[in-house]
Amino acid sequence: MSETGVMMGMATFPSAVVAREIATILVTEGHAVCCNLIPGVESIYRWKGNVESAAEVIGVFKFRRDAEASLRERLLGLHPYEVAEWICWPVAEGSPAYLDWVKGCGV
Repeated sequence: MSETGVMMGMATFPSAVVAREIATILVTEGHAVCCNLIPGVESIYRWKGNVESAAEVIGVFKFRRDAEASLRERLLGLHPYEVAEWICWPVAEGSPAYLDWVKGCGV
């Protein structure tokens, strides 16, 4: 797997309003360069010994590898969930122009 310096991350949110607000803050502050919001997700999960379900919105973030720690810290600080989801992974390959754009965006 090659190293591009670009990462993707995923978080779930309780509503489109909350997702949009947090994503806008994270992009505005330069922690991420982009966030795609995917509404209409139903999550089924185990919580405190029970199986629960909830409507959620997924946020897919794109960011530079060196921004992951600040993005995670800020996201978790803004997030309303007691245990917020944050999963990220390196981007192995992609369009050179897109990867250059991600790496070139910084505040």
